[in-house]
Amino acid sequence: MKSLSRLTVVQMKLFLREPMAAFFTLLWAPALLLLFGFIYGNEPTPFFGGLGFVDSQLPAYMGIIIVTVGMMSVPISTAEDRERGVLKRFHSTPLSPAIYLFANIFTYFIMSFIGVTLLFLLGKFVYHVQYGGNIFSVLAGFTISTLSFFSFGYLIASLSPTGRVANVVGMVTGFLMMFLSGAAIPIEVIGDKVGGISKYLPLTYVVRFLKGLWAGNSWGSHWLDLTVILGLLVVGSVLSTVTFKWE
Repeated sequence: MKSLSRLTVVQMKLFLREPMAAFFTLLWAPALLLLFGFIYGNEPTPFFGGLGFVDSQLPAYMGIIIVTVGMMSVPISTAEDRERGVLKRFHSTPLSPAIYLFANIFTYFIMSFIGVTLLFLLGKFVYHVQYGGNIFSVLAGFTISTLSFFSFGYLIASLSPTGRVANVVGMVTGFLMMFLSGAAIPIEVIGDKVGGISKYLPLTYVVRFLKGLWAGNSWGSHWLDLTVILGLLVVGSVLSTVTFKWE
């Protein structure tokens, strides 16, 4: 446990020394919410089912943090560490390889959680956002969704021969899902033609799930979203475990 905690602290410090990773994890989603909130305001409107823009979209912005960390930070950093020989050195130490992986996952989760906390604080104190759900239910849904995308992030890192390849794959898939799933831009605004693509994107189910929990819906009412998310978690975890390479 001591080794895990120490390694986690070290990895958190290394993470914060990367300005781009820290910005996209901690500030990108709050900055987008602030920008679009300034444009659209938060007055109730029938367009968003009687809610304001921020009331409706804040939980969707949690999806931005999830996809940014899961599809960009995780695969790019992991693939680059393997390319530089960092993973090989970790694997050759007396420390269990599982300790490194758990510390790595824990670090990314803590950073994601901090980003979500900043998002909540911005919504509450700047836009006085309405909240109808249970905070623990939302956090549980966020945790499952985050781990699901982390698993596919490690899969991308495992299959990418270099950090550059992981960078391209992660950025392309990440931004594609971010802007076509209803996360960055409300699905109501995208339109039917482009919005039809969203049903093939995993992040769409995360956004719909989190928005439902935020509104106070039960988990059972989102059985399809939950099934897709859990399926991604299982498949991603199995495949990334089988294909993960230390060097």
